[in-house]
Amino acid sequence: MAGVPTTLEEVRTLWIGDLQYWVDESYLTQCFAHTGEVVSIKIIRNKLTGHPEGYGFVEFLSHAAAERVLHSYNGTPMPGTDHNFRLNWASFGVGDRRPDAGPDHSIFVGDLAPDVTDYLLQETFRANYPSVRGAKVVTDPNTGRSKGYGFVKFADENERNRAMTEMNGVYCSTRPMRISAATPKKTTAFQQQYAPAKAMYPVPAYTAAPVPPEYDMNNTTVYVGNLDLNVTEEELKQAFMQFGDIVSVKLHAGKGFGFVQFGTRASAEESIQKLQGKVLGQQAVQLSWASTARQ
Repeated sequence: MAGVPTTLEEVRTLWIGDLQYWVDESYLTQCFAHTGEVVSIKIIRNKLTGHPEGYGFVEFLSHAAAERVLHSYNGTPMPGTDHNFRLNWASFGVGDRRPDAGPDHSIFVGDLAPDVTDYLLQETFRANYPSVRGAKVVTDPNTGRSKGYGFVKFADENERNRAMTEMNGVYCSTRPMRISAATPKKTTAFQQQYAPAKAMYPVPAYTAAPVPPEYDMNNTTVYVGNLDLNVTEEELKQAFMQFGDIVSVKLHAGKGFGFVQFGTRASAEESIQKLQGKVLGQQAVQLSWASTARQ
C-alpha cells in the first residue's frame, strides 16, 4: 500500500483473528474468493518457529469492499469449522508511529456481555463519537472467549472524556458497560498478539490502570472487610469452606480485615455473592475481589 492511510475511510485492509492453527492463506482465499475483490492475504507467523500466530490481514480493492465483508462475515461460522469469523479494521491505531499522530486517547470498558465483538463495541461508540479509531475485546488466547472487557480508542481527547461519563452504564448487547481510564503500556503480550510483524498497522497495547481485580480471571482471592476483631482465622475458614477448596486464610491482626484465597475463581465468586453482608462474630462483613496491591 502506498503510504499509511490517515483516516478509517482510506483503509481497505481487515484484521482477522482467532484463527485455528491449520488455517492458511489458501483456505482464507477460498473463503473470500467469491467477492472477487481480495488483493492479498497474509497470515502472521512467528519468526522463530514459523508457526501461525493466530491472526492475519486481508487487503481488498476498496474500503467499500472491506466494509461489506466486515458486515457480512464477522461473527458468522467459518466454513468447515465450529469457529466464527473474527474481523476488525486493520486500522486500530493507524498511523500511531507517525510523529504528528499525538497521544492515544483510550478508555477501558468492563462488564461486557460474552457476545460483544470488536466491531459491535466499536460501532456502539462510533454512533456518538466520530473520532473512534477502533475497539478491541480482550479474549482468552486458549479458548478464544471474551474476558468481559476491552478498550476503545479515540482520536479526539474531548470525545474520549465525554464518552467516559456519557457511555458509563449504557447498554452494549445485554449489559450496561462500566468505563474507566486506560493507560498505555510499552510492550505486553497483547501487543505481540495483535501487532503485525512489519507493523504497518501498529496496534497499541492497553491495560486498565490497573485492570480492576474483578476482571482478572486468575484472581481467586476474596478481601474480607469490616471484620470483627474477635473472629479467628479458623472461624473465617469455617465460614468460607462451604464454597470450595481454600488455599490460604490470612487475618491482619487488630486491623479488621483479611483475605481468603480459593483454589478456583468460581468458588471465590460464589462466596462473595452468598456471604456479602453476612454477620461474622458481631459485624456484617464487606466482601470484594482482592487486588494484588491490597495484599
